[in-house]
Amino acid sequence: MLPWYDRPYMLLFSKRIGIDLGTANSLVWVQGRGVVLNEPTVVAVSLKDNKVVAVGERARNMLGRTPDTILTSKPLRNGVIADYSITEAMLRAFLQQVAGKSFFFRPEVMISVPAGSTPVERRAVLDATLSAGARTAYLIDDPLAAIIGAGVPIAEASGNMVVDIGGGVAEAAVVSLGGVVAGKSVRVGGHTLDEAIVKYVRKMYGVIIGDQTAEAVKIAIGTAIEEGREKEVGGIVGTDDGRENRQTAAQNSMEVKGRDAVQGMPKELTLTSEEIARAIQKPLQQIVDMIKKVLEEVPPELASDIIDKGIVLTGGTALLRNLDRYLSEHIGVPISVAEEPMLCVIKGIGAVLDHLETYMHAVQTKG
Repeated sequence: MLPWYDRPYMLLFSKRIGIDLGTANSLVWVQGRGVVLNEPTVVAVSLKDNKVVAVGERARNMLGRTPDTILTSKPLRNGVIADYSITEAMLRAFLQQVAGKSFFFRPEVMISVPAGSTPVERRAVLDATLSAGARTAYLIDDPLAAIIGAGVPIAEASGNMVVDIGGGVAEAAVVSLGGVVAGKSVRVGGHTLDEAIVKYVRKMYGVIIGDQTAEAVKIAIGTAIEEGREKEVGGIVGTDDGRENRQTAAQNSMEVKGRDAVQGMPKELTLTSEEIARAIQKPLQQIVDMIKKVLEEVPPELASDIIDKGIVLTGGTALLRNLDRYLSEHIGVPISVAEEPMLCVIKGIGAVLDHLETYMHAVQTKG
């Protein structure tokens, strides 16, 4: 006899939930409600009883501020599980927030993973999802979900290319007839840019700053193109009555506080957008090289489609100023940033769950 939760009449009450399990942020979608949760992928655990103290924003606020009895960590590295037990606890907490603590009706849950994930990494995500309380677990590749969420029609016999850059991984894929024709990934993302800024500040100024400070600098004044070249590139692409140039001029420096690496005393310095652009050139070049490798593998017919349509840029790191122009200049293909790039993957997961039978060939399942 089937378990009570798998009996046909119980399936009518089960929920379908989608989770974009990112290195930096996790988003949760519920069928009929849309995106209901957007939290940092951070967990605080009590070492005394191994219980979760906080998840998401509350846990992130504890980073670097906890006593020895509480461990605050980011359970994902480069888009894959680094700590299985903490990831399971975090997933359970997310599911309880959106489905209720009782779990009387166990939900079907779909999670996105990097396309370059190994079979072992994929199995770990499936197992953690089932252990967290899902009735059935589905996996979908990040770039496929991203391009669906960006509103690009992928069912036609025509090539469409997406570059999805998250917190821990950058992926490029060419999609045609509902499937991935060619794809590559590199474990470089927003966190890699933060680390590059930390290293730059220490090398140039002898000052140690934290990852959160580096991220704040990247968001506030970060740019992919040095200040002197922003005007040149802006002249080629064009600006909206000069508003972008005025914004660039207004946000080209920032006061940063850190600790002197030698004396150990607090120290304050000023960073400029031009310095940030120089600091992050190496990881940006890695992303460019990855995109070029994908384009080299694409059949000529699809390559022609991509030149005509351009490349869609998604993921939270797509919000870095001038990143689309930087990539376009180095690759030679038009690039546009999707609307709400940070939400593209979770929107794509939602669209797939709403039409699961249509996309079943593109997902991996267990349960």
